Amino acid sequence: MLTFDFTGKTAIVTGGGQGIGRSITEALLKAGARVWLIDSDAEAGTETAADLNSLGTVEFILTDVADAHAVESMRQRVAAAGGVDLLVNNAAIMVRKPLEELAPEEWHRVLDVNLTGPFLCSRAFADMLRSRHGSIVNIASTRALMSEPHTESYAASKGGLVALSHALALSLGPAVRVNCISPGWIDVSSLRKRSRHQTMSLSEQDHAQHPAGRVGRPEDIAALVLYLSSTEAGFITGENIVIDGGMTRKMIYDEE
Repeated sequence: MLTFDFTGKTAIVTGGGQGIGRSITEALLKAGARVWLIDSDAEAGTETAADLNSLGTVEFILTDVADAHAVESMRQRVAAAGGVDLLVNNAAIMVRKPLEELAPEEWHRVLDVNLTGPFLCSRAFADMLRSRHGSIVNIASTRALMSEPHTESYAASKGGLVALSHALALSLGPAVRVNCISPGWIDVSSLRKRSRHQTMSLSEQDHAQHPAGRVGRPEDIAALVLYLSSTEAGFITGENIVIDGGMTRKMIYDEE
């Protein structure tokens, strides 16, 4: 079994206060990394930094990744502390509304956070990552490849993130490797901030519909982040890796 040692490495995880981002933060701390936890939710970021502090050095910076000035402020703070080896662009929001009800402002906000945010952060830390032969891992979604109704802004933002990832890989390589992960159904209900914490009751059918036999866990994504940002994955860049228990490979037909 592969084990990963990130001792002496520094990582940034955007959207690290809850869900998949929290799991990635925890995994990196356990592997020995120093982690800058970035989140626009002060409650979630503060709670998670306090909860995970015993695992290693984790510092929370309240930041809206869609705000170029806020990202620059964050960059300056990280640079003053010595730089960064890994950037995980995970922060994302969703607005689910019928097309006719989706306001242009809502469309723009989703794209600003989910797509412009990763661009701004990648741009801000490119030089640091180059100097340390670092890595970027973007967290997209299987919704970049398939959709449910009323998810236009989210699907568009995640499709754009997949494309941004391979463009960055060519622009920043060979010094910086850039890869993308597209999760499917990942149960993050237990990793929400305490004021919104809940445990989802998953049915046998929820699990059985996945060819892998179960719904995904946040640790599944975190493990892949560690691998992609490790030296063992040194020949992997520009890729979008779907991790969804096989759901996007499953043909589904209505049966009479």
